[in-house]
Amino acid sequence: MTATAPRFGSAPLVRLLLVTTVLLGTVFTVLSGTASAHAALTGSTPEDGAVVATAPKDISLTFSEQVAMGDNSIRVLDPSNKRADAGKIRDLSSGGTVTYGIDLHPGLPDGTYTVAWQAVSADSHPISGAFTFSIGAPSKTTATVPTEEAGGGLVGVLYDIARYISYAGFILLIGGAAFVLGCWPRGASVRPLQRLVVQGWLTLTAATLALLLLRSPYTGSGKLGDAFDLGGLQDVLATKTGAALVSRLLLLGAAALFVAVLFGAYAKRETPRDEEESKERKDLTFGLAVGGTVVAAGIAGTWALAEHASTGIQTGLAMPVDVLHLLAMATWLGGLTALLVALYRAPSIENAAVRRFSRIAFISVVVLAATGLYQSWRQVGSWSALWGTSYGQLLLVKVGLVAVLVGIAWFSRRWTERLGQRAEAGTGQGAGAENESKAEAEAATGSETGSGTETAAATTVVGDSERATQLARQKAALASARQKRIRDADPGRIGLRRSILAEAGVAVLLLAVTTVLTSTEPGRTAEQEAGATGGTAATAPATEGPVALTLPFDTGGENGDGTVRITLDPGRSGSNEMHIYVDGPDGQPLDVPEVKAAFTLTAQQIGPLPITPEHFAPGHWSADAVQIPMPGDWQLQLTIRTSDIDQTTVDKNVKIG
Repeated sequence: MTATAPRFGSAPLVRLLLVTTVLLGTVFTVLSGTASAHAALTGSTPEDGAVVATAPKDISLTFSEQVAMGDNSIRVLDPSNKRADAGKIRDLSSGGTVTYGIDLHPGLPDGTYTVAWQAVSADSHPISGAFTFSIGAPSKTTATVPTEEAGGGLVGVLYDIARYISYAGFILLIGGAAFVLGCWPRGASVRPLQRLVVQGWLTLTAATLALLLLRSPYTGSGKLGDAFDLGGLQDVLATKTGAALVSRLLLLGAAALFVAVLFGAYAKRETPRDEEESKERKDLTFGLAVGGTVVAAGIAGTWALAEHASTGIQTGLAMPVDVLHLLAMATWLGGLTALLVALYRAPSIENAAVRRFSRIAFISVVVLAATGLYQSWRQVGSWSALWGTSYGQLLLVKVGLVAVLVGIAWFSRRWTERLGQRAEAGTGQGAGAENESKAEAEAATGSETGSGTETAAATTVVGDSERATQLARQKAALASARQKRIRDADPGRIGLRRSILAEAGVAVLLLAVTTVLTSTEPGRTAEQEAGATGGTAATAPATEGPVALTLPFDTGGENGDGTVRITLDPGRSGSNEMHIYVDGPDGQPLDVPEVKAAFTLTAQQIGPLPITPEHFAPGHWSADAVQIPMPGDWQLQLTIRTSDIDQTTVDKNVKIG
């Protein structure tokens, strides 16, 4: 007799506590998972706009956090747009300072040189920029900033797709195998579930290989053809990300053995014939559980090794917590997918298996919430960013989807309870239905001719092996159809299938929103920086709206004076749009050859952060996606050049909220 399903969430207080915990954990998890600011260029030698008397031997760039750079990540161009660097980047980091340098050709002539750089920050987001310096005196330059953007273009799109596909493969592989081993052992012999787990393994393996090949052009040239450059691949293998990807491939080899045993020897021992076989099955189950957990944790650890958990404070605790978070996610969503496949594709599934998954899913959700709360404490995001940035608005959408998902999961548990109650109360009815279906099957095979005819037909079949095989197939098809009719006629099972299908649909939308979130500039936080500087950034009040400034300038040359108007919208930390209007003494637009800007946060020794606006119209320059890492009193430096040799720099303090 089937036991009644455990009534998880039946008490209103327990349900309310679960929903609240999941929502808070999800909010904190998303904020903490991507709220760490991207790396920023905090200094350079020579500085942006500097004029040096003699040619330097090298160029050095200092960043706010660890970045990944390739051989082409720093380019120095002379006034005629030719390479002035030696081409080999050196890591000069020391004492917690992240610095990279590149040697210059000896004997460089006087003039203005352009330094273009591109890299990938520790959170896998691409960053790039450019600045100029002059030897002897400024000069006219025809140098053009390289259009290739680290992490951008076709390579960036393919890399992002492979990264997201790898997560999907991980969920199917780990969650599907956990569902079979922990919830429904009989499912090891069910073909649709076997295909699901194997497809998860193939997907994760293919995506990992793609990530390994694309990593070099993703962090370097941006050219797809460089994916097969052995030199670039060798450089990738020497990085932390490359080591993590290779480790994942090795662990996937062990996972292939696990899958082979699960769907081979384990599936064959589905119904032990004696006590010895029963003991062997228990030993095999224990071995698969321990080995599978170790392999799954190792694969999850390859993400923790190369992403946010490996940087910042308490990395020794943060990485295991991140592994638990990934395993709980895979167990929940992967098990949900496996249950959906079983309900729609398998001939039948025991109610006990559904109830066991309900318990495991509940535990997974609790683990997700707990690990998310820790991550939020470790690196919490800004609540004000929930309303004022695109990231925050997407986050609110995600929280709403989580609320819907938890609500649908509650209905799924209710259907599970009803299935258990119906199974307990309707055993006799089930037997009657089975006898009725058996009678239908007999009628379909010609039993209406009578028992004597049936015996004669059976005798004929024995003598005709081909006819026996055909008849066996017909009986198997009839039995399968009968089981499907019984399964589909159960309103409780139909309700559960629809509920879980709705859960899976919302989960797909949830992953899609998360995908967009990972490529969106996060809502910035100043909590860690404020702890190091006494709270200056955190206490900076927000501006009421876009920043608007008007500054006079005079380069000292002919037609070299006027005013410049600057607008920064929305005038807050994060992504801003900048417009610069240059007017002559008569108030009419003055079309100058070059305008540059830079932001410096002196209190925290960040900057100058160079900005090179594009010429939009006569006297009008603009720059999109101007990144201000955190609130504070920033110094805006604006350089206006009115001729080949006449330029000036004006500055103004700007309060950014």
